[in-house]
Amino acid sequence: MDAADTAPGDPREPSESPPADTTRPARKGTDWWAEIKAIFWLILAVLAFHSFIAKPFYIPSESMMPVLLKGDRLVVSKYPYGWSWVSPSFHIFPPTEGRLWGRMPERGDIVIATPPGQNSDYIKRVIGLPGDTIELIEGDVYLNGQQLRHEPRPPAMFPVDANLPCTPDGFSNHLVRGEDGRMYCRLPIVREHLPNGRFYDTIDVGYSPGDDFPRTTIPPGHVFLMGDNRDHSADSRFPTREQGLGGPVPWENVGGRAEFITFSLDGSSSYFNPISWFTALRGGRAGSSLHPDRIEPAAEAR
Repeated sequence: MDAADTAPGDPREPSESPPADTTRPARKGTDWWAEIKAIFWLILAVLAFHSFIAKPFYIPSESMMPVLLKGDRLVVSKYPYGWSWVSPSFHIFPPTEGRLWGRMPERGDIVIATPPGQNSDYIKRVIGLPGDTIELIEGDVYLNGQQLRHEPRPPAMFPVDANLPCTPDGFSNHLVRGEDGRMYCRLPIVREHLPNGRFYDTIDVGYSPGDDFPRTTIPPGHVFLMGDNRDHSADSRFPTREQGLGGPVPWENVGGRAEFITFSLDGSSSYFNPISWFTALRGGRAGSSLHPDRIEPAAEAR
């Protein structure tokens, strides 16, 4: 069939294909404003969680041994006692009285607290509550005129490492070599019992200035805090000029309750050596609860 025999519009008529569209869709630039907003909301969410729910905490000293070691990382919950001016992680608000949905700590709780006039956080144990009288005589604690029951326990053996060097200025004459050939800090342990049935272990290496403290009545809205390492703890027994808490602490200055240990480092890790992040881990400490044990009064009487 000739081309002339093809009628116009005949489906058999050859047609030209439209030229292919070789243009690429235009690439959109990065929406920097959207990225900034996303980062802002992420940071805000993290800060809100740290301020109102829980935050990690690092143990920088030996003042809470034997329960907590320097190098321990733990979780502190912010909500058990309500919220106050110290609840935000960076203490950006001026000191104010009162707490939102506040509740007093219980004797025996391990808490973080901010000394009056400062911004740093201390970690100590609650010993006295508002209205209590407290006194120390040669290391013995008297609460409301009654001596806290205490009993010696077997010594604790702590492996020596960079975070626990067992130096003479800290634990004189307590450095020993174990049967495995390693060096240990062999420390005397005294178990202390509170009136509410809770108990915990403390360290007593001999006389120290904090072993005597005059009889003091804890004011309303205050708590008396002490470290478990009684001879090496700057707490409510010492003035702020000696790095202490300056007496009973306003409950507004209590920032939260210690819950459990997440992990612990022996001080040998290096930021530039990722392998050391694992070799520096202390075994057996992750997951340890920081709530003291309790003996119910009826059981204790039996």
